[in-house]
Amino acid sequence: MKLTDLLSEVKTLSITGDTDIDITGVNIDSRKIDVGHIFVAIKGTQVDGHCFINKAIESGAKAILLEDVPSELKDGITYIQVESTEKEVGKIATMFYGNPSKKLKLVGVTGTNGKTTIATLLYNMFRAFGYKVGLLSTVCNYIDAEAHHTEHTTPDPIELNQLLSKMVEAGCEYAFMECSSHAIHQHRIGGLYFTGGIFTNLTRDHLDYHKTFENYRNAKKMFFDSLPKKAFAITNADDKNGMIMVQNCKANIKTYSIQRMADFRARIIECHFEGMYLDIDGKEVGVQFIGKFNVSNLLAVYGAAVMLGKSKDDILLVLSTLKSVNGRLEPIRSPEGFTAIVDYAHTPDALSNVLSAIHDVMEGKTGQIITVCGAGGNRDKGKRPLMAQEAVKHSDVVILTSDNPRFEDPQDIINDMVAGLDETQLNKVLTIVDRREAMRTAAKLAKKGDVILVAGKGHEDYQEIKGVKHHFDDHEVLRDIFNIK
Repeated sequence: MKLTDLLSEVKTLSITGDTDIDITGVNIDSRKIDVGHIFVAIKGTQVDGHCFINKAIESGAKAILLEDVPSELKDGITYIQVESTEKEVGKIATMFYGNPSKKLKLVGVTGTNGKTTIATLLYNMFRAFGYKVGLLSTVCNYIDAEAHHTEHTTPDPIELNQLLSKMVEAGCEYAFMECSSHAIHQHRIGGLYFTGGIFTNLTRDHLDYHKTFENYRNAKKMFFDSLPKKAFAITNADDKNGMIMVQNCKANIKTYSIQRMADFRARIIECHFEGMYLDIDGKEVGVQFIGKFNVSNLLAVYGAAVMLGKSKDDILLVLSTLKSVNGRLEPIRSPEGFTAIVDYAHTPDALSNVLSAIHDVMEGKTGQIITVCGAGGNRDKGKRPLMAQEAVKHSDVVILTSDNPRFEDPQDIINDMVAGLDETQLNKVLTIVDRREAMRTAAKLAKKGDVILVAGKGHEDYQEIKGVKHHFDDHEVLRDIFNIK
């Protein structure tokens, strides 16, 4: 593709060199540069891509998109100066890969909790309808049935457009993706065309990056501010930030709620560990999920499917067949008659929601709730005491343990959690750094009818310690403890 065409949507400050040249690839990683590529120098949070311009040129780059023009320019290289390479790289990647997001119906899901569940259920639903579908999520990316493992909730703009382009080539008609606050703020979804957007909820998270809750909220809001007029925006009317998200949104706005009047409504008729009976828009349906927060998630899925043109009866029929996403309220029954539940809950609000869902099912029963949880290292420290408080508030016994300590001492993380508890609360708390031993202790304490919640890691099959990912899967550990083959 000609460089001139690649730059057609880019706001340039200056161009030095020839733009009538062929570009064979786009990269923000100098290690991936090949002959004829354009290298985009991004000032990242860890490293500055401008430091690798010469390396990119040595590897064959013919053009450089940058913010700071070097004092010495290389012959035969085109330098394109822009105000922000982070903002412009998405436009170049979109153009290079043929604007794939306009060739399918792309729906983005953002919010603190529920993104993975909603995006994955929509993916599963539309495949059940008979379509080829793409998924971009925390757990795994899919091009129809083909899995592409991921390290980030939302890939960089180049990888994102590569994946979307492959989806189009594979014949996908729909794609559903999680849009994290980091990805929105860093313009990783810049240049993409969304058919629709969904807002789940907003609670404290990622303040190590955003610094304030307002910055975090505004990052999410940017997604809805940028939706085109022809798109739809579905927002959670039960969340106090639900309507704030769509204040400046040009798209067709719809609401969902389990508490008040909304375009899409639901209520719980009956609840068991195996699932719930719901009333959705006046029709009864049985689903294989538990918890009020999952009713909200299912309503978001229902609403999005309606906005994408599917009949309500067909949607409810498929909804009744869908199963929980890996690591989200997954029950594992022990031979001794108690139940362990694995969940990804890693924020105070998510932990409260999961424990409330367990309480709803256990209402009128005598079993205890034993919660095993921790908090991630090198992340927002302010939520640690809040996590402990929510665990203690809704549990009979709490075992604080290691999550992904990363580069922190796990005992220090536990100490931060304990600091949020008073003397009375501490009476029902144990601290066991080793996560496997913490789970084993919970199993020893549990009796028939009890429930053990193992929270924080969910689908993850590793534990990150000092920069190394060690294999650790909560499901496997529990089955080993229960001696289940």
